[in-house]
Parts: sequence; C-alpha cells; structure tokens
Amino acid sequence: MEITWYGHSCFRLTERGMASVVTDPFDHVTIGYDALKLKADIVSVSHEASGHNYLNGVKGYSHVIDGPGEYEIGGVFITGVQTDGIGKKKDDQPRNTLYVFDYDGLNVAHLGDLREVPSRSEIEALGNVNVALVPVGGGGGLNAAKAAEVISLLEPNIVIPMHFATPAAKIPLDSLEKFLKEMGLSSHETLASLKITRTGLPEETKVMVLDYQRG
Repeated sequence: MEITWYGHSCFRLTERGMASVVTDPFDHVTIGYDALKLKADIVSVSHEASGHNYLNGVKGYSHVIDGPGEYEIGGVFITGVQTDGIGKKKDDQPRNTLYVFDYDGLNVAHLGDLREVPSRSEIEALGNVNVALVPVGGGGGLNAAKAAEVISLLEPNIVIPMHFATPAAKIPLDSLEKFLKEMGLSSHETLASLKITRTGLPEETKVMVLDYQRG
C-alpha cells in the first residue's frame, strides 16, 4: 500500500483493488498548506474542526466516517475508537476518534488529535498496529514526550509523525526535531510517500518522515 501526507493530519491511503481513504482533510485558509484537491472512496474525520473535517477538499467519496464503530467498505476494515478531550469530565472539549484501517492484514492507525495517552483498554481496542500516524507537535494534539509514550505502548513497526510545525503551516506547533530528539534520533530521511507491504515491515519500531505533498 501507499501512504501520502498532505500536511497537518491529512493522509491518503491507497491499495490496488481496495477502497482509498483520506484522513482529516483540512481547510487551507485556516491551517495553511495548499488547497486540497484529493479523490477518495472514504473520508475519515477524527473530530469536528476546520483542520480535520473539510470535506470540500475531497471529491468522489461515498462514505464519511466521523465516529466510533466498526465498518467494512471496499475491502477495508475500519475500527473507530473514541477518546475524550483534555479532561474526561469536560463536555466542551472536542471528542476525538482514533481509526485503524485494516488493508488485508496491514493495519494503519490514525490517532487524530489525540491529546492524552490512551487508556490500556483503548490501546487494546486498536489491536495490532503496523503503521501509526501520530500527532507530535502539541497544540490540539500530543506533544513530543506524550507521543513517544503512546508509541511505546502501541509498539508499531513504523511511525509517521504528523501535526507539527512546517514552513507551510499557519498554526503554531512544535518542531519535528523536538519529537525526533525525544525518540533518540539525531537524523532522518524524508520520503515523498511510503510504500509498504506486510512482508517488508521492520521488526523494530522505525520513524519514517514524509514530506507534505501538494493536494
């Protein structure tokens, strides 16, 4: 399968013969980056905010998933697990839904605007995670230290950071370097997109940085 990042928390997941997914499309006017002009069969929305639910940036979709549950669409099995905002008793905090996309046994987890380290039951509900798309830049999502803690709990094969400061982003977020330092990495390579197979996954957790593409 191929994973492409378009900035902020927006990715496109594609696999031949299966439904394509766009996660958390954003309104470029408020978030930055280029205006999205993507196509997909499925759009997933982690929570209701202009940086994550801008459906006008995606064409051709037949399904919008914006809450917890189990779904099967176009050969893709999707599990949505809801987490609360900053405090479990604060009704005004946005609800966040984590999604795991199962492409024939290759599981990609999109953590949305996760703010706190999930509970053990929430981690268990996600099941085995091969690729974790993780917010690392603070703001409405995990900061570097919490992101590293979540990764240690999930134990994915691959981590792709998202939701961090870039030259194209308008909103204030922490740098990618802060997260890489937290993970003990002094250098990294940047890919235009990530193409992976089940048999090609690394045994030890590896951080893969994607360059945001023009939508």
